[in-house]
Amino acid sequence: MARGKLRIYLGSAPGVGTTHSALAEAHRRSAGGTDTVVAVAHTHRRPGTEALLRGLETIPTLASGAVDTGAVIERAPALAIVDDLAHANAPGSPNPARWQDVQELLAAGINVVSTVGIHQLESLNDVVKQITGAPPVRSVPDRVVRAATEIELVDLTPQELRRRMAHGDIHPAERVDAALSDFYREGNLAALRELALLWTADRVEEGLARYRGEHKIRSTWEARERVVVALTGGPEGETLILRAARVAARSRGGHPQPSHLMAVHVVPPDGIAQAPTDDLLRQRRLLAELGGTYHQVVGNDVPTGLLEFARGVHATQIVLGSSRRSAWQYVFGPGVGTIVARESGDIDVHIVTHEQVGTGRWPLPPPGRGLGPHRRVAGWTLAVVAPFLLTLVLTVPPLRGVGAASDALLLLLITVSTAAVGGLWPALSSAVLSALLLTFVLSPLHGRPPVSLDNMLALTAFALVGTLVAVVVEMAARRSAQAARGRAEAKAVTLLAGSVLSGSEPLQALLRRIRKTFAQRSATLLEQRDEGGWRVVHSVGAPACETPDEADVQVAISDTLTLALRGRVLPAADRGVLRAFAAHIGIALEHQRLEWDAAEARGQAAGNRIRTALLAAVSHDLRSPLTSIKASLSTLRATDIELDPEDRETLLETVEESTDRLNRLIDNLLDMSRVHTDNVRPRLRAVGLEEVVPVTLLGLPHDSVTVDVPDHLPRVRADAGLLERSIANVVTNAVRYNPDPSSPVLVAASAHGENVQLRVADRGPGVSDEGKHRMFEAFQRLGDAPQGTGVGLGLAVARGFVEAMHGTLTPEDTPGGGLTMVFTLKAADPNEAGEERSHAGPGR
Repeated sequence: MARGKLRIYLGSAPGVGTTHSALAEAHRRSAGGTDTVVAVAHTHRRPGTEALLRGLETIPTLASGAVDTGAVIERAPALAIVDDLAHANAPGSPNPARWQDVQELLAAGINVVSTVGIHQLESLNDVVKQITGAPPVRSVPDRVVRAATEIELVDLTPQELRRRMAHGDIHPAERVDAALSDFYREGNLAALRELALLWTADRVEEGLARYRGEHKIRSTWEARERVVVALTGGPEGETLILRAARVAARSRGGHPQPSHLMAVHVVPPDGIAQAPTDDLLRQRRLLAELGGTYHQVVGNDVPTGLLEFARGVHATQIVLGSSRRSAWQYVFGPGVGTIVARESGDIDVHIVTHEQVGTGRWPLPPPGRGLGPHRRVAGWTLAVVAPFLLTLVLTVPPLRGVGAASDALLLLLITVSTAAVGGLWPALSSAVLSALLLTFVLSPLHGRPPVSLDNMLALTAFALVGTLVAVVVEMAARRSAQAARGRAEAKAVTLLAGSVLSGSEPLQALLRRIRKTFAQRSATLLEQRDEGGWRVVHSVGAPACETPDEADVQVAISDTLTLALRGRVLPAADRGVLRAFAAHIGIALEHQRLEWDAAEARGQAAGNRIRTALLAAVSHDLRSPLTSIKASLSTLRATDIELDPEDRETLLETVEESTDRLNRLIDNLLDMSRVHTDNVRPRLRAVGLEEVVPVTLLGLPHDSVTVDVPDHLPRVRADAGLLERSIANVVTNAVRYNPDPSSPVLVAASAHGENVQLRVADRGPGVSDEGKHRMFEAFQRLGDAPQGTGVGLGLAVARGFVEAMHGTLTPEDTPGGGLTMVFTLKAADPNEAGEERSHAGPGR
């Protein structure tokens, strides 16, 4: 029996319509004559989805809600609809998960149409948790979804999905606000949508590669342009990358993307011909800035490795540089560019000229560059002395009979030893001297003529062997020196960064690190005065340089700043690292100046703003209740006015209300002062929101606020008094600006991982995006002064208290209009919460 085929509707987010699409396909297939049944479908009481179930044969599920696979297999339809592939079956079901039910149906030869959300793929659980703040409740293994014969993406824009949610097409009305402000935030939906599109694109790419492999298709299909640039690690690489980036940009309408620009460097298995590290690092940084990716391929044949990589990534264009060979080097064969252009097939090849064309590439390292002076001296000594000593020993009568072959091998051993110790030139000198001694001294001892073919071959062998051994030694020594220098430079830069981050005075730390790294007596930062001359900004060590002319080494940081070192002259190789240090000094100095300027500007601006706002507050908000108190008391003390008991009571109530207003204003002013001077010291302990929230509503109309704070919520780490003041300020503010009494302010709480959120949502006029940034400033009322009764400190005090408790207070738009204030607090440790409850006693 042939295995059934699986078709999956993959949703970018819950509610995009995967179930609707699956049921719509069931109607189409049934109308076309396909025997179709619905094994399970979750309508979530959505009218449109429930309407699609009508007219379709449905097989009842088991009592546990799991698919009745036995009944479906016995019915043996051609197609079964199984909704929600990631569904977890209830305990006691035949299979733990629904995807296992589907596997049984497929094994029975039944085709299946199912649905799954991108957030339910097992490999993406950690990504989804980062996006939404909570891992998915259930998931399905990727292998199950990837094994599907067909996968169709069901997608909606975040804005359209939120509109569907707001209209009640996904969740009931009572859950809409919470869903829109939690999982269905626009940023969450956009990230999940991008995740679905990328996953689907990878799936399409896999299918295309599999099809091309099965049909042995080697030609390039230009579904999208991909540009590969070939790097050798030479200085021409930057020119090639820039040209390739322009080619990629033209192919994408001026918008290159990372997958469309790739650089490849082919290196041999042993890595001996690998490009210098500094060149590759510069080229890789440039590539990253241009949005490309770097790849390294191991292969002995550069053209073959380059073409195999290009075909493997379905490249449409290859960019490589003109050959750096000299004219005489072409006798060894055509260059890489010629071979690639000839073998590329339908891949376009761009050969770019550059400054290094025709300059030649010496395949061997310069002799002696990688060896230390002691080894070179030892090599020359061995080259000059050892052949003479060995010849002298071989002329002693007891050793004259060892034979000509033994003489030659012993002299060859000296040549090899010289090459291993001293490098190329000592080895060649030793080879020539050994050949001459063999020809004119040792050969006659064995009765052979000095000039013979054997001696000429020996001379040639000595020279070749010595050269090859010396080249290998030179390369190994140079690589070892480069690696050691690279490690030293990396360590120096690491120490530099650490000293800057850990020091309270970064400039002093940098200068100390420079002085220590480069073994200098002093390091001085000099600044040129406007009137001429130099000023010492910072200095470490002694004696300091008063002018750049006194320095052994000087590096210009800017037009006016110079780094001066005294102690020893640095070689050119060390100046590159020194310039990096100097650049860090310039950055640190500029940051320091900017921080000083910004701090001074912030202090002046804050002082001016507070002074202006406080004057306005005193002139209006403090004077108004004082005026009411004065007028009421004057009336009460008047002897020429007769007041009945009701009038006297009204005047006393006015005095009391105005006094309460004054008391609240003064409390807020004092609280704001505590926040600004960092004198808030909260006593953090486990606090239950179900206990704090009701206290904050005292004094407010009983029908102005709706509370939804479950009793089972985790307790939060907070100061009960500060939290109460903060919530009270926010709720009072929300009630004040909530225009419709029939839509009370909603105070709802929910748990999100390690945090607990309390949301205060009103249906007022809302606040603009710009206003959201300013609403927490002291004395800021966003233009509501005519109806305000405070000095604009409530939200500033609330945020200050919440942040002192290591929480956050942020504004959001209420779906449908209005403003939602979100308190986010850390959940208390369960053990701590239990201790708090036990200490509270039964009467709490």
